[in-house]
Amino acid sequence: MLSVTETIIYTFVMGAVIFSCRAFPFIFFRGIKTNDKWGKFFLFVEKTAPPIAMTVLCFNALAIPVKENFDFALPTLLAAAVTVLLHIWKRNALLSIFSGTALFMLLQRFSYTILL
Repeated sequence: MLSVTETIIYTFVMGAVIFSCRAFPFIFFRGIKTNDKWGKFFLFVEKTAPPIAMTVLCFNALAIPVKENFDFALPTLLAAAVTVLLHIWKRNALLSIFSGTALFMLLQRFSYTILL
């Protein structure tokens, strides 16, 4: 278990790392124009990185429950399907994420109640 001093030090170090990662693009790439080759590359990265990161996170979130514990598979897959369908239908990330999360929690709770 960490002491209070270690916890405070780790918190400040991680805060500095996160702040540096956030500030890095603004400090080092502020002079790049959007019409040169690096500017076009950064525009491409800016447009494609968020969907790629979300896809990796989704596959990771779906792979672990299905692989390790099949009882989690049905609630996870149903909630993921509802999240995707709601997002395609309404194009509202807040609605789709909250609805999928709420459905997952309900299905998980009811599946444990039924299994026990």
